Amino acid sequence: MKAIIYRDNGDPDVLQLVDRDQPTPGPGEVRVRVAVSGVNPTDSQARSGIAHRKAFAEITPHLDGAGVIDAVGEGVDAGRVGQRVWLFMAAAGRPTGTAAEFTVLPADQAVRLPDEVGFQLGASLGVPALTAHRALTVAEDGPRRLHPGALDGTVVLAAGGAGAVGHAVIQLARWAGATVISTVSGPEKAQLATAAGAHHVINYREDDPAAAIRAIAPDGVDIVAEVALGANLPLDLAVLRNRGTIATYANLGGRAVELNVGQNMVLNTRLQFLVLYTAGPQARASAVEDVAAAVKDGALPVGVEHGLPLVRFPLRRTADAHRAVESGTVGKVLVDVTP
Repeated sequence: MKAIIYRDNGDPDVLQLVDRDQPTPGPGEVRVRVAVSGVNPTDSQARSGIAHRKAFAEITPHLDGAGVIDAVGEGVDAGRVGQRVWLFMAAAGRPTGTAAEFTVLPADQAVRLPDEVGFQLGASLGVPALTAHRALTVAEDGPRRLHPGALDGTVVLAAGGAGAVGHAVIQLARWAGATVISTVSGPEKAQLATAAGAHHVINYREDDPAAAIRAIAPDGVDIVAEVALGANLPLDLAVLRNRGTIATYANLGGRAVELNVGQNMVLNTRLQFLVLYTAGPQARASAVEDVAAAVKDGALPVGVEHGLPLVRFPLRRTADAHRAVESGTVGKVLVDVTP
């Protein structure tokens, strides 16, 4: 099979296209013929060594993807062979990510993909959708599971609604019944956030975004899903309701986070940091079930017409896909692996 590998941390040039034997699934594992591999910032961070140093002599990158199960290991229902699936956390603590024609991973990390749903959507789930679910289910007064009606009466602020996670936050919150506000940096991104389903879109570079948000939600925002905490914290606190939650999954721009302790005490702010790796198995399992239900309901479409442009590369150009992610390309970066 063809596979992308790297042996040393470094820039995208460390990625190589090589021939490898097809892997054999072990107990509790499935082997998947990968159709599309999803690329996330965490994939490039792992490759570069920013996130963590590599733990294996050779690694095939990428956490997310979609394809068809073609073999199962001991203890896995043989009836799963031929099942279309979306994959998550394939390369987490393992050397076998989705940037290859075949990959093996634990069976519960290969989730059934409805026949009518394209592989490009399946490969766009994983990190973005599961992170979005986590951000929407950590509020003190909020639900731990998402379904239609779960967020009725809730106001959600999706920072950076044109990004992959922000896009998923908008879609999942809308599916669950929330009123969704999104902040963006310009008119093109505003169009994407609107296409994703945001009820209100605010350009944070114009006028007074806090006043604009307060005009929509006079009692304040219940949940902020935050992508740039250092830069956006003053705005978040200006619009957060008492006992509201700021769930942060990134700090784009790297600005230091400065907390006014008294202000946060008065607000009873819940500041929740989150990452999938350490969220715990129950939180991840709940997220997978709810995201799968949202996919079945047609609530998580992708493509520019749905607010998330797809930027695609062939397997041999995986290094260019990483460069696209690192340069801040708007949309979801995908690698087409097999037809």
